Amino acid sequence: MKRRYKFTLITLSIAVLLIILNQFIMRSIKTEITINAPKEKVWNLLMDHKNYPTWNPFVKHIEGGVQPGENLSVTVQSEGNKSMDFKPLVLTNNTAKEFRWKGKLFVNGLFDGEHYFQIEEISENQVKFIHGENFTGLLSGVLTPLILDDTKKGFEQMNEALKQLSERF
Repeated sequence: MKRRYKFTLITLSIAVLLIILNQFIMRSIKTEITINAPKEKVWNLLMDHKNYPTWNPFVKHIEGGVQPGENLSVTVQSEGNKSMDFKPLVLTNNTAKEFRWKGKLFVNGLFDGEHYFQIEEISENQVKFIHGENFTGLLSGVLTPLILDDTKKGFEQMNEALKQLSERF
């Protein structure tokens, strides 16, 4: 009886420790594309949320406040999958450099995604557009592998569409 109790206690302790450690392991997607356009032009197209439905194959809808502390309403849909709606909190809005938000599944710490768009100027008429997301939370180890490939493909499709739009005019 004592051995069984000890084994159960050790097993439970290990499970709790793994859950706690999993919360601090970051799983990420990072994509990059070079765009032959000025940073201000790329930024203006990126932040023109009302026109996303006309060009963006991944972020189908986005509206709401864009200042830190405000919430957005976002709909994403990767090719061949159902759409997903969420209401992330804007973390950063650094004009012509970075826009970042954090979304969550139900409550903070369960499955969180910190989504970011960064623009790095290469020259006056060329930028590196960096688009990614960092996943954390108790369920990140289980859920991230389920969405990773489709989400990365969606990011890449959005990046290419932003490139085409930015370089068109």
